[in-house]
Amino acid sequence: MSAPATQVNLADLTTTRVGGPARSLVEAATEQEIVEAVRAADAAGDPLLIVSGGSNLLVGDEGFDGTVVHIVSKGFTVDDDDATCGGVMVKVQAGQDWDELVRYTVLHAFSGLEALSGIPGSTGATPVQNVGAYGSDVSQTIATVRTYDRETDSIKSFTNFELKFGYRDSLLKRSTVNGSPRYVVLSVEFQLGLGRMSKPVKYAELARALGIEVGARAYANDVRREVLKLRAGKGMVLDAPDPDTWSTGSFFTNPIVPQEVADRLPEDAPRYATGAAGDVKLSAAWLIEHAGFSKGFGLGDDEGHAVAEGRASLSTKHTLALTNRGGASASDLLAVARLVRDGVEQSFGIRLEPEPLLVNCSL
Repeated sequence: MSAPATQVNLADLTTTRVGGPARSLVEAATEQEIVEAVRAADAAGDPLLIVSGGSNLLVGDEGFDGTVVHIVSKGFTVDDDDATCGGVMVKVQAGQDWDELVRYTVLHAFSGLEALSGIPGSTGATPVQNVGAYGSDVSQTIATVRTYDRETDSIKSFTNFELKFGYRDSLLKRSTVNGSPRYVVLSVEFQLGLGRMSKPVKYAELARALGIEVGARAYANDVRREVLKLRAGKGMVLDAPDPDTWSTGSFFTNPIVPQEVADRLPEDAPRYATGAAGDVKLSAAWLIEHAGFSKGFGLGDDEGHAVAEGRASLSTKHTLALTNRGGASASDLLAVARLVRDGVEQSFGIRLEPEPLLVNCSL
């Protein structure tokens, strides 16, 4: 474990490239180092922030007056000895780059993660947010999550059922306050099928790109290729020279509303089943666009430019991404986000909620 450093700029650890200084940073490369770093911060009564890939985190301009534990543990192991699981078990360290893992599983004919290609960040963050895209999410393949429970000072493993997954939600997320979790993820175990075919493709846009019907299967390699193309077209694959990717990905979650609220929207507003009686999932991107916020809002002569002077804007490729155009502050990003949120609420009576974790700042 590296010695604590002082006045580290959190902008250097997040994909938005914003965020003030941390009083202290500790890098932890093993499970033991993660636990020791967290224990030390708790014993000192220090506020604690956990950071790994930094892709779902927006830190305020004042930074974090406490200890930041930067999880950089890498690697994974594959267990295919137990035929009863109908596939393979892949145990992944929390700091492992997510897309490197997905690429490996596709190349080795492990089925289940292919539609989650290109998502930035670390594997340990995926169960917290129940990360998902294109009709798939990690709750469909996670078997167990191994954590350090700060309240009991002990290792605790959760089964899929115990994690109480929801839409972009889990028990792990609900027990996190201002970036400080009760349960610190150490590793994640996935149960994946064997074979070169994907899971059934549930998302219409992806099915069209593959030339198949919704619910059909395709080669997992093809699914990964098309997902990466679709994400890149929306600025959702990290690319250092492209400010459209200096973001947290989707800034707002798709709202889930009662059927009567959805019925008040125009007929062409997308609606998706949630599995819960009486509830409907809406498209946040559609709501944003039809409330008058186009791609690149904030770059031209509009309200967004007035509050952030072009330093922050909606992506020029996708209205769900809030981007740093270079030199933006967290306050700039939040100013544009508030205009969009308030505009959608005024237009449709629906209040959008942020997807990333907001630390020492608020919308």
